Amino acid sequence: MEKLKKLEKWFWGGVVLIELILFYSSSMTYKQQTSVPFLEKYVHGKPFRNGLSKISFNYGGKEQSIANDGYYHFVEFFIRKGAHFGTYLILGVFLCLALYTYFKRNHFLQIFVPWMMTTGLAAFDEFHQGLTGGRTPSVTDVILDSAGGLTGAVIVAIVLYFVIWRHRKSAKVSQV
Repeated sequence: MEKLKKLEKWFWGGVVLIELILFYSSSMTYKQQTSVPFLEKYVHGKPFRNGLSKISFNYGGKEQSIANDGYYHFVEFFIRKGAHFGTYLILGVFLCLALYTYFKRNHFLQIFVPWMMTTGLAAFDEFHQGLTGGRTPSVTDVILDSAGGLTGAVIVAIVLYFVIWRHRKSAKVSQV
């Protein structure tokens, strides 16, 4: 698709922008980054507390629950992990689009290369985070980020497959 080739520099710009945001974010201490004070100030009545209090699971060797962390820290955990997954999903989308013209004939590489790049960038980001005071790198976060990148790449590959399939189908119909 020639349109993707023309937009390639914008996709790479998206990759760079996301990486700059991630680098800045991983440079911040937990105290600088926490949303708990905001939640305490603006989320009144602890919505869904009863339902959330029934949830307990292990993440990165630590039990996550309201009983263990308190309501606001538990809610923040989901916000932070959602941000991890979502940011790397978007990164996977941009990488998949930026690399599409290089791998347009190999569907496996269309997904595999952006996925491995997001995983490598996630590992680097966690390493960088480990250099920041009050923060610890987490292999579990790299796995979560990697899953986000894979999800983004798969979504793009599927959408592009159907867009191209539909385009080819309509081109054949118009030739007849």
